[in-house]
Amino acid sequence: MWSHSKDLLEIEPLELRFPFETKKQISCSMQLTNRTDDYIGFKVKTTSPKKYCVRPNSGIVPPRSTSDVIVTMQAQKEAPPDMQCKDKFLVQSVVVAEGTLVKDITGDMFTKESANVVDEVKLKVVYIPPPKPPSPVHEESEEGSSPRPSLSDGINLNYQETTRESDESLLFSAVKTHIDQKDYTSETSALISKLTEERNSAIQQNNKLREELDLTRREANKQNGGFSFVVVVAIALLGMLLGYIMKR
Repeated sequence: MWSHSKDLLEIEPLELRFPFETKKQISCSMQLTNRTDDYIGFKVKTTSPKKYCVRPNSGIVPPRSTSDVIVTMQAQKEAPPDMQCKDKFLVQSVVVAEGTLVKDITGDMFTKESANVVDEVKLKVVYIPPPKPPSPVHEESEEGSSPRPSLSDGINLNYQETTRESDESLLFSAVKTHIDQKDYTSETSALISKLTEERNSAIQQNNKLREELDLTRREANKQNGGFSFVVVVAIALLGMLLGYIMKR
């Protein structure tokens, strides 16, 4: 007897979801729960038997118990268009006598000719696309605040690129600073040379004034035998001028 209404086994989930990745085997599981007081034999079929491996693909679920079935998809060379999959699975179940062995579960038990009450549950296959890496988010910084970090900072390539750009900026800054320091040193050298020349000139003028002062003193001594008022004033003025030159 063929049946589609009575659920001998509760199957969870009703969709086999595979996180799809090329060139990699991917597995998912389903649970077959028997809530009856009978022993239930089952068999799992698929429209693509070469693509999937089911363990176990047949067996017996004791009363009030659950059995796990692992479905493994073989490694695929490429993803299907739009990640759509047309593969289907079919779980057939029948009541078997107590003491029936797993090796006694054959395909003939699930045919119309067997006169058994066969329950069937169809399962869909769903491919889950792999997560896409986050794309860089460029946000304008608010006034007075630093730019916010991009969501791509945990990425080695961007980080390296950011690091590489930062290194170049630091190098340029160092070269520029070196040039500025060099220019500053040249200007300072020129200023020091100019001041040195002025100092030497002031020393020469000081020496010349000293000679003139000594000469004036000697002439005054010869003429009057002492210093006149005019000579004293001249000597005082020459001393003030000498002091002014020395301050410069």
